Amino acid sequence: MATALPLARPRLWQPRRVLVTASALGWEHGRAMVERLRALGVPVEELPTDRVKLDMPDDPRRAYAEAKSTLAIVVASPSKRKLQPIAPSADWRVDLAEGCPAHCNYCYLAGSLKGPPITRVYANLPEILDELPPHLGQGKVTSRSRKRAHEGTTYEASCYTDPLALEHLTGSLSALIDYMGKWGADAQLRFTSKFDAVEPLLALDHGGRVRMRASVNPPAYARFEGGTSRVADRLRALRRMGEAGYKLGLTIAPIIAAEGWREAYAGLIADAAALLNDLPDADLTVELITHRYTPGSKAVLESWYPGSSLDMGSEGRAEKRTKFGAVKHVYDADTMRELRRWFEDRIAAELPGARVLYWT
Repeated sequence: MATALPLARPRLWQPRRVLVTASALGWEHGRAMVERLRALGVPVEELPTDRVKLDMPDDPRRAYAEAKSTLAIVVASPSKRKLQPIAPSADWRVDLAEGCPAHCNYCYLAGSLKGPPITRVYANLPEILDELPPHLGQGKVTSRSRKRAHEGTTYEASCYTDPLALEHLTGSLSALIDYMGKWGADAQLRFTSKFDAVEPLLALDHGGRVRMRASVNPPAYARFEGGTSRVADRLRALRRMGEAGYKLGLTIAPIIAAEGWREAYAGLIADAAALLNDLPDADLTVELITHRYTPGSKAVLESWYPGSSLDMGSEGRAEKRTKFGAVKHVYDADTMRELRRWFEDRIAAELPGARVLYWT
């Protein structure tokens, strides 16, 4: 078996400003995060109350920059802890944090999270973990799915954050993986990441109940993913996780139908195949997610990244309404059919052992 190249020094985010609420300091996990940050030389401001108030500049670009460099350690409210269905990825969404330090021009969080885009990490981890057992066997995506029932009840940790991007500051992802390994239930934890700092996870006793997916796009589109690890490093990190017995996945997202997309994505899939195909007994899945946006997220993203060349125009797009009546702009039917056919054929040829979980 070929061995992956040694991991490069991982890209680790370091916030410029850290705030911790009074209630967060009442939790052992919150205090542990403060200790981690101070050990890294990051000053932590202890707030007298639980209110996180930021005095932002009037200039939108400066306000964005300041918010994205701020971390707040807070207590997740009961509504934040309540697990929600997260089709088509998993049965349930479990949040360790809200917000992300990356600067992706297509960010799915834009327009869906209120207020300045600061990253909030949760101190009351025991209360979050307590929400998992009551939902065992109750989901509709894998728990009761003929095709994916072997995954058990699935819990997705990457809906509102990239937990690996924050792990060196929080330790929350390691704690959740350790919980899943010890729980021993017919369940699986899933997370996806654009970062490569997997070293703290490699020796954990995950019990074969954790799937890491690398969120990838061709290097040609890396200009849309500021502040993240190189795609090659994400793939190397994924291989290392496979060697440590983790289940693996590729989240190819968002698929961007720009000029030259076939050549770009062919190279990406070939790179993944070169690193993953010879892993013995690898359990590899692929998720295919096309680029889409809402009118609200488009407005936010254009204010955050006014010079971006990411196409969010109307040409080649169609409107799609969610079950709640919200409008999304997706590629038109002809483009979607061409993309889907090409990706499914290419993956079958290059990654024959992989299962495509869904296309959207």
